[in-house]
Amino acid sequence: KKEVYDEDLEALVNESDRELTALYTLEGVQVSCGFPLKPTATVTLRGPEGDERTVCDWGTGPIDAVYKAIDQIVQVDNDLSEFAVTAVTRGIDALGEVTVRVKAAGGEVYVGRGADGDIIVSSAKAYLNALNRLLAEKR
Repeated sequence: KKEVYDEDLEALVNESDRELTALYTLEGVQVSCGFPLKPTATVTLRGPEGDERTVCDWGTGPIDAVYKAIDQIVQVDNDLSEFAVTAVTRGIDALGEVTVRVKAAGGEVYVGRGADGDIIVSSAKAYLNALNRLLAEKR
């Protein structure tokens, strides 16, 4: 990235703050997709006890595959009710910020956000942020 804007720095600081309070943290994500391939994702999370777990899953697209892999590890009932991607700044190398809303089994809604130069990673961070909020409420 040639130019760093204030908005980039703000998004990265917010991302760092979200990770500090997380029960689960994203340690890695890798996707494979394309026509006629079936989209697959390999996700590694660090859990509340410090243990790492890696899971592979497939979906209708790379983000669906990532979310299914995260669900296998976190194992909390939820329904993804909203998904939105916005560019934090301008340009092809802009950070992408993803906002999601998940509904818990009891009807409560939790918002998650994630920012990264890769929207697949942003999507994983946002979903995990929402699930961490849901799990924190349950504790």
